[in-house]
Amino acid sequence: MRLYVTRHGETPLNADRRVSGLADVPLTERGRAQARALAGQAAGKGIGLVIASPLQRAQETARTVAEALGVPLRLEPRLRELDYGRYDQAPIDQPDFVRIKRQFAWHMGGGESILDVAARVYPFLDELRSRCPEQTVLLVCHGTVCRVIHSYFCDLTNEDFWASIPENCQLRAYDWRARGAP
Repeated sequence: MRLYVTRHGETPLNADRRVSGLADVPLTERGRAQARALAGQAAGKGIGLVIASPLQRAQETARTVAEALGVPLRLEPRLRELDYGRYDQAPIDQPDFVRIKRQFAWHMGGGESILDVAARVYPFLDELRSRCPEQTVLLVCHGTVCRVIHSYFCDLTNEDFWASIPENCQLRAYDWRARGAP
């Protein structure tokens, strides 16, 4: 099985350079165009199932791809973005946020830590691997979740972890057999 992973299309919060944790926001027109382009990229890759975070921006992106490919769409709550607590919708360059967001065990503003996200995403990936061993799947999720998924497949330094955020609707591929870099 091949696993594809993407981050949702652009949202108003992304465009305004604001933290978008559990804020349930739609895509911008640019985000919708990114989702359509992603559907074109995904065509011919043998994707038989799309699984998405239940947050609106991921669902909208996933629905665009699933409909274009004619495959089922399933929602998975473990793919939701990190709960940034009081930092949700704050400017991403706010000094306090910049300082603490790189702390893996720090609960962001009363929300979750990176370790909390890994604790829900890693078991989901293990389950997916055992339940769909022959199926090619696309996961549509969020920046931090994409980083955590990348760390499941690749050894990363803390610096590499933070540098590994994909662009909106960037498609990454992983091979379960190699469980190595895309």
